[in-house]
Amino acid sequence: MLSYRHGYHAGNYADVLKHSMLLQVLKAMQKKDKPYVYIDTHAGAGAYSLNDEFAQKTGEYLDGVAKLWEANNLPTALADYVEAVKIFNGEFDQLTVYPGSPSFVDAELRPKDRMVLHELHGTDHQLLEEYFDQDKQVRVIKGDGLQGLMAAVPPPERRGVILIDPSYEIKSDYIDVAQTIIKAHKRFATGVFMLWYPVVKREQTEAMLNLLKNSGIKKQLRIEQAISADSDEFGMTAAGLWIINPPWQTDELAKAALDYLAPILGRADGSVTVKWEVGE
Repeated sequence: MLSYRHGYHAGNYADVLKHSMLLQVLKAMQKKDKPYVYIDTHAGAGAYSLNDEFAQKTGEYLDGVAKLWEANNLPTALADYVEAVKIFNGEFDQLTVYPGSPSFVDAELRPKDRMVLHELHGTDHQLLEEYFDQDKQVRVIKGDGLQGLMAAVPPPERRGVILIDPSYEIKSDYIDVAQTIIKAHKRFATGVFMLWYPVVKREQTEAMLNLLKNSGIKKQLRIEQAISADSDEFGMTAAGLWIINPPWQTDELAKAALDYLAPILGRADGSVTVKWEVGE
């Protein structure tokens, strides 16, 4: 249950989608002066070396962020994303480190904002705690992120972005995630909930998403990139974000980004979807 390490997958096509859109949501939140909280249920280690054994074993980043590294004329979401990764890598402009979700957020955090990060894996929790040592705006919690989410909402700021990005290592994760989001939304109906999901078995993923779609919650947007057609063979064929209460123009920014990414990161039988599954 605790074997998953994101280092194997850091910077892959799913991260490109997740982090490019996370940045746009954060930038939208900053358009109002009021503070907000960022809550991450499965925060990971904070940052990942692309030269270590995890990244080198799979090389997934080579078919993700690396393909955008030298690109020009990127759409807004991807341009902001690549710039953020380059800043994180420092003055030498070489892709050697990939920031995790908390690191992307940390770079955007204003003095009045804060982060609550949950991580259950012992090694990753320790790395995360060391990464944010002495940072008073960040609280790092070792524990189950879904339980932690319920304890964290509603936040005193009454504004927040929640990223739910589990490993989905066991089948029950899918239903547990959907049920937790529905409960959390009842406590914090104005929060922006960003659920990352993989497509390994389409029926499993859709069962989770249908629970959300049929929950009565309004404003639910699907953003999905399939690098190939659904398959019964082993492996992830698509990844997406399911966003509740997305900020204005999130759909337009996502469509421009995915249309650009499709021929670069996907295959001939791949597809992109940006669809309001539930309107206002």
